[in-house]
Amino acid sequence: MEIKKRKYYFKKIKPFINKQLIKVITGQRRSGKSYFLYQIMDEIKNLFPDKTLIYIDKEKMEFDTVKDYKDLVQYAEKHKGNSQTAAIFIDEVQEIKEFERALRHLLSTGNWDIYITGSNADMLSSELATLLSGRYIAIEMFPLSYPEFLYFHNLQDNAENFRKYIIFGGMPYLYNLPLSEEIAFEYLQNITNTILFKDVVARYKIRDIDFLENLVGYLAANTGNLISAKRISDYLKSQKLKFNHNTVMDYLNYISKAFLTHRIKRFDIQGKRIMEIGEKDYFTDTGIRNSITGYNDNDIALIFENLVFNHLKRKNNKVYIGKFKDKEIDFVAFEKNQPVYIQVTLSLASPDVKAREIGNLLLLKDNYRKIVITGDEYTSDQQGVEVINIREFLMGV
Repeated sequence: MEIKKRKYYFKKIKPFINKQLIKVITGQRRSGKSYFLYQIMDEIKNLFPDKTLIYIDKEKMEFDTVKDYKDLVQYAEKHKGNSQTAAIFIDEVQEIKEFERALRHLLSTGNWDIYITGSNADMLSSELATLLSGRYIAIEMFPLSYPEFLYFHNLQDNAENFRKYIIFGGMPYLYNLPLSEEIAFEYLQNITNTILFKDVVARYKIRDIDFLENLVGYLAANTGNLISAKRISDYLKSQKLKFNHNTVMDYLNYISKAFLTHRIKRFDIQGKRIMEIGEKDYFTDTGIRNSITGYNDNDIALIFENLVFNHLKRKNNKVYIGKFKDKEIDFVAFEKNQPVYIQVTLSLASPDVKAREIGNLLLLKDNYRKIVITGDEYTSDQQGVEVINIREFLMGV
């Protein structure tokens, strides 16, 4: 089996291999977590050929007997046998009841190298944090970045191939399929259904599946727009649905916890505080977003914004929507606790657009980095504001 390596994530996890820390890899289903485990296993085989490797995949029926923490400990110790040390890899660990108790036990013995994956943010809930505080590191895995997309599909960086990335996104398995909307979108829709039913409906015991699907459709159509109680209420009325605001917000959080979307808060630049109202939702994979709405060239501006957000978030930056007085800055990303202000636009060809996008950044009277990311095929410096082509920006590590 050929394993396309995720070098960016491997570089992040490599310092922790064979260390007494639980390595937690989270992210959307089918984003490449399982194959990343295989990559780590290959590395451990090379470095420690005598180490016993144990792999549990909770999506496969052969592991149905591993239902709770007791089953997990028994399975691990049985397969470890008389080995002095072992590495255990558990895929979709959230399917095992009270798994964190088993991990604490194994870690306490001092001879286990532990790796787990999960497709729901609740696995890093208060229970895991309480029982294993300071004893795990977490890495969120995204679908393919633009450079990874080119690597997986054997493509060169050019406008034509960037358009493919815009339309189809970065789900890794797509490199095995023809990049046509009919075939790729059917595959991506199946992923969406799996996420909704396994990680939302089943986990949170959702009853109104039609409403959940309608809400996901609403998020796809309004990617990058402020999500307010009034807008949601108006949408519900148009669909002749009656749900109270708290229920809607719960559903939005469930969708985000399943990594289908990311919720992003607003940051008051002047007051240097995070605001509690006016969040936005971006899709973890733009191909999945497009498969829900159908791809339309008129959506390129919002897809650009979504791609920039994913790039920033992938780098582990704290990312917010910026608010300065009555102006909005698309993103404020903190790199080493220093803010970077970012605007995203299709083009600066229009004088009005140029005045707005650059002008909003020039209102910020500080010396922090200010960037306008655009589809224009040039880079420049405008009064201290960097103008960067989006492909160049996404190719950056």
